[in-house]
Amino acid sequence: MKSNGSVLYPEKRIGHLPGIGVGDQFFSRAEMVVLGIHSHWLNGIDYMGEKYAKLPQNRSYTFPLAVCVVLSGIYEDDLDNSEDVIYTGQGGNDLLGRRHQIQDQKMERGNLALKNSMICTVPVRVIRGHESTNSYCGKVYTYDGLYKVVKYWAEKGVSGFTVFKYRLCRLEGQPTLTTNQVYYSRAQVPASISELRGLVCDDISAGQENFPIPATNVVDDPPFGPSGFAYSKSTKLAKNLKLPSVACGCKCKGECVDPRSCSCARLNGNDFPYVRKDGGRLVEAKAVVFECGPHCECRSTCVNRTSQNGLRYRLEVYRTTKKGWAVRSWDTIPSGAPVCEYSGILTKTEDIDSVVENNYIFDIDCLQTIKGLDGRERRPGDLSSLIDLDEKKSEAPEYCIDAGSIGSVARFINHSCSPNLFVQCVLSQHQDIKMAKIMLFAADNIPPLQELTYDYGYVLDSVVGVDGTLKKLRCFCGSSDCRKWLH
Repeated sequence: MKSNGSVLYPEKRIGHLPGIGVGDQFFSRAEMVVLGIHSHWLNGIDYMGEKYAKLPQNRSYTFPLAVCVVLSGIYEDDLDNSEDVIYTGQGGNDLLGRRHQIQDQKMERGNLALKNSMICTVPVRVIRGHESTNSYCGKVYTYDGLYKVVKYWAEKGVSGFTVFKYRLCRLEGQPTLTTNQVYYSRAQVPASISELRGLVCDDISAGQENFPIPATNVVDDPPFGPSGFAYSKSTKLAKNLKLPSVACGCKCKGECVDPRSCSCARLNGNDFPYVRKDGGRLVEAKAVVFECGPHCECRSTCVNRTSQNGLRYRLEVYRTTKKGWAVRSWDTIPSGAPVCEYSGILTKTEDIDSVVENNYIFDIDCLQTIKGLDGRERRPGDLSSLIDLDEKKSEAPEYCIDAGSIGSVARFINHSCSPNLFVQCVLSQHQDIKMAKIMLFAADNIPPLQELTYDYGYVLDSVVGVDGTLKKLRCFCGSSDCRKWLH
């Protein structure tokens, strides 16, 4: 097709190509070559050579000049955070299947072209490759729009050889990304925290959690870490609050195994909400989960205490370009597993200072969820014996958790319109649903180094600023189902 002149764009171009939109997919490198969006069969960097310097429109540019890159997991040092990419230059790579560096890279050809794109402020097309059983070549490639090269440097890579790294940031004003975030976990889960790129804090929890929670920042220059809060893995009470009386416990000996004789199981619909697999996994999202508490006679290892055992997966807080701080796991998190508690100061909603802006308020809306108010999805569970569902005065959450000054790692978890976590109200110390504990559980199997997200649940046009005006906030979750606005 190239020799017959049947290629759509035989000459290389900078920027978008007419007729090829963000989100368009291709089922092989050959299709991209025929279209002209990326003209190399194998190389990850497509660039204009010196012949393009002779064209009048290119006199202000330095050549070679990059026009397109493909991210598909070839290099073990790549890091892809969707809107923000750390891209490894080309060369020195074992192409026989191990995908490891076997020698130093050189500042030439595609590597030099990406450097010149940064110097000349020329945007670069980014295409991502994903494994796909529907493609005859085993991969599908998605055009994800234009990015700018904002920084480059040389460093020792994972295999000990010098590699060139390029930071690419997605240009604003483009259609929302349709591909999910891509991570090459073989390179990015380090053997130790000290190996983390951009490490700004060894452990934000200061030893309170089962595992240290490092924080990294490769976005800001100079980099900085999370600040302005004190870490607490459990929720504290506001001075004017008092928790209800401790609930009567079950009389089970050892482990709770028989739902017919366990009073906690009866509260959960005559069954246990968890299965023992992987240390305890929630079978399904429920209106409220009743766990065994301080007055129960069962052991601390009882499966019905699953959310009380602290972190079970290694988490990292990291900086993003548009969403501030974010959280990811170094481990695979199975569906239904507890991830973390949203902790802070339990207080009355009416006592929150309306003058000071605070983006870390979590309304305890279990009762509203049970009633299906404000578009919330009803969940299974009959609680009619504990609450009056016809009570009219409970249409707004009476209590909330304020994580502005005190909180856990959950305060850094971002919103997504297609989240991989879900919110679950849990009761163990008492049975007042309006003051329930807030836990985040895995909604699906989550691979290592994927950003953890949940749906903040805002109703559109529901947030009012401190000056009384309607406050709108764009959503940058990147989901194909993105609602465009967070609130």
